[in-house]
Amino acid sequence: MKKAIAEFIGTFALVLVGCGAAVIGGLGSEPSAIAIFGIAAAFGLTIVAMAYGIGQVSGCHINPAVSLGVLVAGRMSQSDFITYVIAQVLGAIAGAAVLYLVMSGKASGWDGGLGQNGWGPGYLGEFNLTSAFLYEVIGTFLFLVCILGVTQRGAPVGLAGLAIGLTLIAIHLWGLMITGTSLNPARSLGPALIGAGTKPAALAQVWLFIVAPLIGGAIAGFLFKPGGALAADDEIPSRGGAKSDIAPAASAPRKRSS
Repeated sequence: MKKAIAEFIGTFALVLVGCGAAVIGGLGSEPSAIAIFGIAAAFGLTIVAMAYGIGQVSGCHINPAVSLGVLVAGRMSQSDFITYVIAQVLGAIAGAAVLYLVMSGKASGWDGGLGQNGWGPGYLGEFNLTSAFLYEVIGTFLFLVCILGVTQRGAPVGLAGLAIGLTLIAIHLWGLMITGTSLNPARSLGPALIGAGTKPAALAQVWLFIVAPLIGGAIAGFLFKPGGALAADDEIPSRGGAKSDIAPAASAPRKRSS
């Protein structure tokens, strides 16, 4: 239950702060370079905060694609994976719901946007389906390479949360104008569901932001399986072990053996 609560809170914070920055920062007529960096920083810095805040409880996945990568890499159980995904989706929905309530109190009103992801004519840079799909797969893959790489034995453990957050900022800067940057099925599903009444197109397109990140995460996880192309030579201990040096987001912590 502690892991589920941690994942719920972490994903709630990511959607509320990250998507909140996108909504508030996007109230101008055109996204500026400063606005784009601010949105990217909001997502990345929230990841940093949550990595150090809940990392020792759940590993701070707060993203089904991360959990899938960790599962494929052999660092968590299937039962934990299911628990994490449920908690993440519920946290994202709750975060989007709170953001909706906050924005509903704006005196001049707003267009119903909750930081939903999308593609095509009328959405940000108006990139097509192929561009959106490629960006989400590759972006998620690179994100997971960082996460799974910096959490192997021998990596600078204390800096893992910072490295992961900075990587997320960089990927946002690359492709925010392509899809609004998801890399996270829960982050897309929450705003799409809560905002379906005003932005139905986002819900119709949300499948891409579920499928593409999961593909990217699974590919990265496969490369980090024991004996995989990117797996460190040293065996990775379980979280919570007496001599474990695994950092936040590396795995799902397990109970100490008696």
